[in-house]
Amino acid sequence: MKSLVVLPTYNEAENVLAMIDEVLAQDPSLEVLVVDDGSPDGTGDLVQAKGVDEPRARLLRRAGKLGLGTAYLAGFDYGLREGFDQVLTMDCDFSHKPSYLPNILAGMADHDVMIGSRYVPGGGIANWPFHRRFLSRFANFYTRILLRLPTKDCTSGFRCYSREVLETINTHEIRSSGYSFLEEMVYRIHRSKFRIGETPILFEDRVLGTSKIDRSEIFRAAFHVLHAAFFPPKRPKRG
Repeated sequence: MKSLVVLPTYNEAENVLAMIDEVLAQDPSLEVLVVDDGSPDGTGDLVQAKGVDEPRARLLRRAGKLGLGTAYLAGFDYGLREGFDQVLTMDCDFSHKPSYLPNILAGMADHDVMIGSRYVPGGGIANWPFHRRFLSRFANFYTRILLRLPTKDCTSGFRCYSREVLETINTHEIRSSGYSFLEEMVYRIHRSKFRIGETPILFEDRVLGTSKIDRSEIFRAAFHVLHAAFFPPKRPKRG
């Protein structure tokens, strides 16, 4: 299986090269696509230079800070166009440990989507203050109840999608563009009756760099979940 790991970046010069090396070390079938939103700290230049000697490291430059959801879409389009069997997404700040990739890939033998989950037995969160833990727990509870999802971690960005999922779900119809993209994506996948699996991960807060989470995104995500609950998308036809 040919698998692409998509790393959305904005000002991740302190992390990106080490992250690429650790990802590629997990499995020889993995390749990395860094989707960089015009980072002023030179993230894209570092990746471009890395690609000269490492053919499994690829770069997609974008003109500016266009958002997490659209970075995922760009990665999905690239993966499908280049013939990858699976597309994975994860954060570039080491809050998602590359060492979990083998478990996620192994789970794809029995599932169409695998999620690195903080909220299944064995999973957890390290180095987060109480208010962030509470908001994360509440966001997942709110999403699961309103959208009637069995998934324990609806907001995790550490995922693997099969090619069939990405070809079936019209991802460009997803209305949300920020972190709520993750919730709407898992909702559409569930409604299409794909098999979703979860494997435990320990999520650790970044050590280097600064967080990109905007508090206003929490309110936008809550609105998008509510909208999806009352105005659900059409179920796509599976081939």
